[in-house]
Amino acid sequence: MTESFDKLKAMLADKDTLTQDEIKQVVEEHGEMTPEENMWLEAELHERKRASQSTVTMEQFLEANKVLESAAPDSDEYKAAQKTVDAFLQGN
Repeated sequence: MTESFDKLKAMLADKDTLTQDEIKQVVEEHGEMTPEENMWLEAELHERKRASQSTVTMEQFLEANKVLESAAPDSDEYKAAQKTVDAFLQGN
């Protein structure tokens, strides 16, 4: 394993997430990672991001659709319902 990968893996364990700037800084300081290490890191970051997102249920989706039909389009209630619908349609 490369020094960059070891360092980033430790940072990920401590912080549970990494920014692209943090990754770039570590790579600049300690050298490039292998393609396999890059792939593992990206997959791990993606999985942690997905796990941290809340899932919208069908019931929540249906309730949000009712709000969209009855609320004024510029209201906060409408905007919140639209976010719920969008999240459901994106698979969250």
